[in-house]
Amino acid sequence: MYLRLAAAALFVALPAFAQDLATGDAIRAAIADKTVQGSMIESGAYTEFYAADGTIRGDGYTGTWTVENDQMCFNYGEGASCWSVRLSGDSVTWVKDGKDDGSGTLIPGNVNDF
Repeated sequence: MYLRLAAAALFVALPAFAQDLATGDAIRAAIADKTVQGSMIESGAYTEFYAADGTIRGDGYTGTWTVENDQMCFNYGEGASCWSVRLSGDSVTWVKDGKDDGSGTLIPGNVNDF
């Protein structure tokens, strides 16, 4: 009985977290043709422009972005890495393995002319 209650409580809690994460369509709509300025836990500060054609432009480098299985994937020539995304207004949080891994602010256009 207690096991069933615990399993039911876990099942009820899971959708709340899942709803917190953006869908692929929401990610595309929020990110395409925007500059994101922020910081990642491991690599520090970043500023990148995400063109609608899937190109990433940064200061002296390029890459590509795609959305796969409700995650945003980045490829800078060494294979793709993917993050779940939490969106709130003009803020984005990158989520890896269920933990916040970085964040940024969405700014319309290529404000740095990358």
